[in-house]
Amino acid sequence: MSSRLKDVAARAGVSVRTVSNVVSGAAPVAVETRRRVQEAIDELGYHPNLAARSLRAGRTGIIGLAIPELHSPYFGELAGLLVDKARRRSWTVLIDQTHGDAEAERRLLTAGGGRVVDGLIISPWALDPAELAATEPAIPLVLLGERGPTGSADRVAVDNVAAADDATSHLIGLGRRRIAAIGTQPHLRNGTAQLRAEGYLRALDRAGLPSDQEAQRPVHALHRADGARAMTELLDGPTAPDAVFAFSDELALGALHTAHQRGLRVPEDIAIIGFDDIEDGRYCNPPLTTISPDKQQIAERSLQCLADRIYSPDNTVPPQELTVPHRLVARRTT
Repeated sequence: MSSRLKDVAARAGVSVRTVSNVVSGAAPVAVETRRRVQEAIDELGYHPNLAARSLRAGRTGIIGLAIPELHSPYFGELAGLLVDKARRRSWTVLIDQTHGDAEAERRLLTAGGGRVVDGLIISPWALDPAELAATEPAIPLVLLGERGPTGSADRVAVDNVAAADDATSHLIGLGRRRIAAIGTQPHLRNGTAQLRAEGYLRALDRAGLPSDQEAQRPVHALHRADGARAMTELLDGPTAPDAVFAFSDELALGALHTAHQRGLRVPEDIAIIGFDDIEDGRYCNPPLTTISPDKQQIAERSLQCLADRIYSPDNTVPPQELTVPHRLVARRTT
């Protein structure tokens, strides 16, 4: 039997009216109460009448998700989680691909999806942090990734400096001393690569190891081919590394491919660590050591930030900056 409003109210320990206000957004509800009600909705599988709710509240029940690349395993996995979790809120997700193009990102932020969507979650790659902070979004907005000031938007991110420090420190702890980095992107305004480079350099400095500029290989994109090309450059250089920190798992997989082609043993001759914990990394040979951001929390917290803002009267919720945890997953490439 399907759950009803009163079932949700009983589970959450609130009145039916409070549940109705959470579902419809007709009246303000304290953030903690709203979250408790949403948990009860998720647990009971309650599905409100979306059409009736939208007519009453003047909302569509549709949110937008804008990501740089649909074919990216990381963004594909994250998008799947967001869609599943949004469905529990009776939201539909429209997904757009920006290709990291500044004009595409700018259009989404200022046009608000033509008011088709009630809110937007976006991972901006091209826009300058100052422009992002100065932009007054047309709709409730959540930014993914560390990019400086947020302005009136919410932000959900991983601590990339700390995560990169953890990755590099793991290699140092294994006795590696010639540690290269693959993934700097000087052509992009996306700060993620710069932050990961900062964490990498911080760990080297703390261990008293040199930070050779030649050991930091730039890439055009975070793809396997770019990782393979960068590893070739490193191995053809004057001093081959004994370890590589790749700023994405795709780059790491490309680097691993080149290492195999050159007849190197992984990890005996060279250790490799990636970032993102995509599914492919668990099934390559050998399985890839990686930094695993909590994608479940990224999805849940992004949606909660959007809900808090969508259902806030006159959009009075102050901007939030949330950092989700990460962990190092040691596998056989190290």
